[in-house]
Amino acid sequence: MPHIRRFRSGDEPALADICLRTADAGADATGLFHDDAIWAEIFVLPYVHRHPELAFVVESEDGRVVGYIVGAADSDEFEDWFHDEWWPSHGARWPKPQVERTRQDGTLIYAYSRRSGAEPYGREYPAHLHIDLLPEVQGRGWGRQLIETLVSALRERGVIGVHLAASTENVGAIAFYPRVGFTAIPSHSGVQAFGMRLSPGGPTPPAPA
Repeated sequence: MPHIRRFRSGDEPALADICLRTADAGADATGLFHDDAIWAEIFVLPYVHRHPELAFVVESEDGRVVGYIVGAADSDEFEDWFHDEWWPSHGARWPKPQVERTRQDGTLIYAYSRRSGAEPYGREYPAHLHIDLLPEVQGRGWGRQLIETLVSALRERGVIGVHLAASTENVGAIAFYPRVGFTAIPSHSGVQAFGMRLSPGGPTPPAPA
């Protein structure tokens, strides 16, 4: 039986692979960019580096990591750190495009522009998350359990709310988030954002090993 556990050092290659294989609105993005590594350097590896205590994985019966959730409790703090420290050292191999001609260009422009206050959700929903599962464990309740696990960790830190954003093309994700307690909130073009207010008195599931 698969199980949820805390992120451990050494999980990074598996997380990068899952990120890539689910990055195209939930589908495999392999080969979509000139360099597949871009996805993980933006959307998962900075989180486990900065906040390993807010990273949890689904491990399969045979010991493979097949899903994850990562987050930041204070989005403004995280975005400034990403802009000032992470991206200058990890993103320097991909110069900032001058114009957006391709989807890779747009994603790199987004990475270079990340900083506190860039998203309008920070006051009500100061935390944010990313969650990805390989197809083999989708639809089996692991997404819900990962959300509950991270929400519990955020509540323990006194966080009042959490948000995320999904591509409007990712119809599965857009259907999923309201089922696990998120509410749609005003969003940028091309994405649908969701927020969840966190009650300090809410249920706390057992912590993973």
